[in-house]
Amino acid sequence: MRTAHLGKLDVARIGLGAMGMSHGYTGAGSDDAESIRTIHRALDLGVTLIDTAEIYGPYTNEELVGRALKGRRDQVVLATKFGLVAHDGRGPWTRDSSPANIRVAVEGSLRRLGTDHIDLYYQHRVDPGTPIEDTVGALADLVGEGKIRHIGLSEAWTDTIRRAHAVHPISALQSEYSLWTRDQEEILPLLRELGIGLVAYSPLGKGFLTGALRTPEDVARLDDTDFRKTSPRFIGENFQRNLRIADEVQTIAAQTGATAAQVALAWLLAKGDDIVPIPGTKRVHRVEENTAADTVTLTADQLGVLDRLTPAEGGHHTDAQMEMIER
Repeated sequence: MRTAHLGKLDVARIGLGAMGMSHGYTGAGSDDAESIRTIHRALDLGVTLIDTAEIYGPYTNEELVGRALKGRRDQVVLATKFGLVAHDGRGPWTRDSSPANIRVAVEGSLRRLGTDHIDLYYQHRVDPGTPIEDTVGALADLVGEGKIRHIGLSEAWTDTIRRAHAVHPISALQSEYSLWTRDQEEILPLLRELGIGLVAYSPLGKGFLTGALRTPEDVARLDDTDFRKTSPRFIGENFQRNLRIADEVQTIAAQTGATAAQVALAWLLAKGDDIVPIPGTKRVHRVEENTAADTVTLTADQLGVLDRLTPAEGGHHTDAQMEMIER
C-alpha cells in the first residue's frame, strides 16, 4: 500500500478504526475473535495505523487492540486518545485534559495496549476547562519521557490548533471528513501551512455511503445501542433525502467497477497524501474491501461529480455531541 504523512509520521494511506469493534455500532463487542482476525488481516494487507481510544467501551477497545497486537507491535503505528474520561471520579464522557488527568490516562492506555509507548496520542475533544497550552505542555513532557511519540488533536479548530502547535508540533488532526461531511476543507489550508496531517474518521458516512442502509426499516433493525438510530442524518425526511447521495456514489462505483465504499475512500485519497481515512470495521471481508481502495483511480470528471454531490441533510452528530466539537 502507498504511504501518507502525518507531520513527520509516515503511515500507510488507509488506516483502521477499531471503535466499532467494541462501541457504538450494532453488535459491537459481540465477536472479539473476528475483530482480532480483522486487525491481523489489516496488517497483512499493509495497514499500519490502528486507531482506538480509552472511551471506547470504555477501556475494552484498547484491551482488544492490545490482545490483537501481541507479537506484532512493531508493525503498527498505534494511536489512541484521552480526554473523555475524568479519572478523578467524574468518570466517562467528562472532558478533562488537565495534566494530572493525562498522567493517569496514559498509564492506563499503555497497560491496556500492552506497550511501552504510544505512537500518536490525541486529545479526544478540546477541554474548555484547561488551556490548550497546559495540555500540550503535559503531552510534550510525555514525548520527552518516551511514552508517546507524536501528539494529535481531534475536532479542534483554528485558534486551538495554532496555539497547540506553538507549544509543540502537532502531527495530526482527527476529525470527521467524507463525501457528506465537508467542513474540514475549510481548515485544510491551515493544516498544510503548519505541516499537520488530517486523519478522517467516519469516511464512509457511518456506513450510509456504502448503501448498506436503504430504508427506515433497515435503521429500525439496528440495535438500540447503535448511535445511528439517533443520528440526525439517519432519521425521517433527512434519511430519505440523503439516499440521493448514496445513489450518486453508487453510480460512480458502477462506472469504475469498484464498490461504493471504495469510491468514497478513493475520493478522500485523491485529496492529498496528508489525508488518511480510518474506515472502521470488525469484518475481514470489509477490511479487504476498504484497503483495496488504494488501487482505485477516479477520473477528473468523476472527482468533479463527487465534489458537487448533494449536501447532506441533518447534522453529522446530535446536538449534544456537537457541543463537544469546536467550530
